[in-house]
Amino acid sequence: MFSEIKWIRENISKLDKPLRNELIDCYRYTQVMPCFLRRMLNYLKYSYKPINVIVRLTEDCCPNDKRLSSNIMNEKRSEKSIKLNGMYCYPAKLSPKKIAQLLKYEEIKAIHLDREVKALLDNASSTVGANYAWKNSKTGKGITVAVIDTGIYPHKDLVFPQNRITAFKDFVNNKTSPYDDNGHGTHVAGDICGNGYSSNGLYKAPANESSVVGVKVLNKQGSGKLSDVIAGVQWCINNKDKYKIRIINLSVGSKAVSSYKDDLLCETLEKAWEKGIVVCAAAGNEGPENGTISSPGIDPRIITVGACDDKNTLSRRDDKIASFSSRGLTIDGLSKPDVVCPGTDIVSLRAPKSYFDKQIKESRVADSYTSMSGTSMATPICSGIVALILEAKPSLSPDEVKKLLTATSWNMGFSRNAQGAGCPDLEKALQA
Repeated sequence: MFSEIKWIRENISKLDKPLRNELIDCYRYTQVMPCFLRRMLNYLKYSYKPINVIVRLTEDCCPNDKRLSSNIMNEKRSEKSIKLNGMYCYPAKLSPKKIAQLLKYEEIKAIHLDREVKALLDNASSTVGANYAWKNSKTGKGITVAVIDTGIYPHKDLVFPQNRITAFKDFVNNKTSPYDDNGHGTHVAGDICGNGYSSNGLYKAPANESSVVGVKVLNKQGSGKLSDVIAGVQWCINNKDKYKIRIINLSVGSKAVSSYKDDLLCETLEKAWEKGIVVCAAAGNEGPENGTISSPGIDPRIITVGACDDKNTLSRRDDKIASFSSRGLTIDGLSKPDVVCPGTDIVSLRAPKSYFDKQIKESRVADSYTSMSGTSMATPICSGIVALILEAKPSLSPDEVKKLLTATSWNMGFSRNAQGAGCPDLEKALQA
């Protein structure tokens, strides 16, 4: 086996850890076979097994280099290609043999596994102090939040009395009209800016007059590829001014297997942050164990959101950290999450006939709503809070928003790696 994986070991600096593990696994499970069968199967895997990767070129490499283009570029993937810190990144499906061939070129900076990414309001708005904002005419009006998720169903709470879904981009099925065949993204959008139209204002989100942009990167089952998520973030950066995008909500993620410094999604989100877009990302649902923060929540710059349980009461005294909420330290030894927001039994918008709607019918609330739990729900509540802060203080940079949010949060009395700074307090943030 050592001779067969020699080429992997020789190129360890150019292959990210998840891809190295994927390549080694091609050989690992044939060791119990007779030699002639093992050699034949390993050869077939080496020559033909398709692996989704992201190829990163060096800074001085021409992206139209004919020696490379036949392997890594085609018209269908051109829209998903991005430029990070002067280097082009291209998603491709390559065999181990083609990967080995590409590694011989000096123009190849690194090759990453295009790993799978998954989808990680009752009293919730009151818990974080939204009532104070509403009394002071702060409803998120004029602020646009991009929801990078499974799509958005045009629910009445988003399109009446006026349509606040201002744009929709589909990286999965290339449709042009808003839809959500899973249901997760619709619930998330409702957690941010649902206006309670179908419930006489009962299920009203913090930023109930803000606009939303739907970016579909996950399929009907709620999973997708890293390259699509990166492309979705890049699309938001490119269209920031056109749609007035101030916030990106990412209630999706994957297990952190490498430093944020080597994570392409983290790098892309930092680019969005530098362009003036606040990024809120879910901490993950792998708690209560420590060291379980998901990617991209491991990035120290963005706002990573854990979940608390508000016990469905207005009092803060009985609030606890949700058992499922991921805890720090991160894989780099950094304290996370940054804050926690309500994330248990959150009632929000239902996407009729979606995958989730059919699978868990008992979660339906009345005809227009459904209940979900997770840091996926806590994160959009945080995004709604940020929208209210930006409406009141539009000149704030992402760094200033994060500093204000954490400095005014209510200390719940739990450890830093469970609660971060605590639960946001909008009244304090708006008065600061």
